[in-house]
Amino acid sequence: MKAFVCVKQVPDTSGKVAVNDNGTLDRASMATITNPDDLAAVEAALKLKDECGCEVIVVSMGPPPAESMLRECLAMGADSAVLISGREFGGSDTFATSQIIAGGLSNLGIGEEDVIFCGRQAIDGDTAQVGPQIAEKLNLPQVTYAAEIHKQGKTLKVRRLLEDGYMTIEVQTPCLITCVKELNQPRYMTVSGILHCYEKPYQVLDYDALKDEPLIDPSTIGLKGSPTNIFRSFTPPQKGAGRMLTGSGEQMVSELVTNLAKKHII
Repeated sequence: MKAFVCVKQVPDTSGKVAVNDNGTLDRASMATITNPDDLAAVEAALKLKDECGCEVIVVSMGPPPAESMLRECLAMGADSAVLISGREFGGSDTFATSQIIAGGLSNLGIGEEDVIFCGRQAIDGDTAQVGPQIAEKLNLPQVTYAAEIHKQGKTLKVRRLLEDGYMTIEVQTPCLITCVKELNQPRYMTVSGILHCYEKPYQVLDYDALKDEPLIDPSTIGLKGSPTNIFRSFTPPQKGAGRMLTGSGEQMVSELVTNLAKKHII
């Protein structure tokens, strides 16, 4: 049994955001982190490994610097890592990205008992579409917004977190599950893991390695093959510092009304 985990290196939104002329993010000039929801997916796979001894493979699509993120996942306990990287894949939207990752997973081989874990969504796009689209393109059952996962033979019992409650679903493997951050608390890298993460298998799949996969169609990958076009991207203006009012309730209300009146808001 294998547990594939799709992870993404995303810009650290607490820092500077840079945008290219074509509307895509200038990732090379920004500080990056591992997408938070994806860390929950990594932990879910590692817990499954602790439970049944499965192999955990982390997979990412991105530029070569994404290796550092994958090494961190190896230091957490993953067994091997695969980076899908090539200029032909650059600028892909969710449709093209899911097409490429699905092709990469197909190339790696998905067995009858395998599970693909994804984060619910990435903080740079917030679309929550890549995971479900991968499942559709691989013709796999999917369960989204997983807040609790239990393995029972060849089935998984998943508790989904919804806006107004929970839903429990049983799904048969192979399948894809997207994880919310409430699912778990991701473990830290260990000292031993850090020391040995460069000894674990690391593979790069470029366009030449995947071009014969049926899902890798030059007309539907990369910026030119993406049906979604970005109209405009920009860094939002920085807000001014807030002001805290003190005193009794009546005093704060009176001061607030006075300040709003000076600004002609009321």
